[in-house]
Amino acid sequence: MRTEFNERELDRIIEMAWEDRTPFEAIEFQFEIPEKEVIKLMRTNLKEGSFKRWRKRVNSGVSQKHLKKRNPEISRFKCSRQKAISGNKISKR
Repeated sequence: MRTEFNERELDRIIEMAWEDRTPFEAIEFQFEIPEKEVIKLMRTNLKEGSFKRWRKRVNSGVSQKHLKKRNPEISRFKCSRQKAISGNKISKR
């Protein structure tokens, strides 16, 4: 498990965590950081109100942050129409 991230990686982790359709498993796959550490990272780097809104959304039925809550027909980490992101391990497979 990694504990140190540069500014670009940190911004990307926060961005991925904020997105409703990016599961925690995708963040763990790309950055080797488990869900509990993502939550700690978000708590540290977001304003209190933003963090509470994010947690409420993640725990609601709207978010698909957990693969178990996702439609089983969705088996990918990113949209098939999404352009590859440079520096992204997932897009380089």
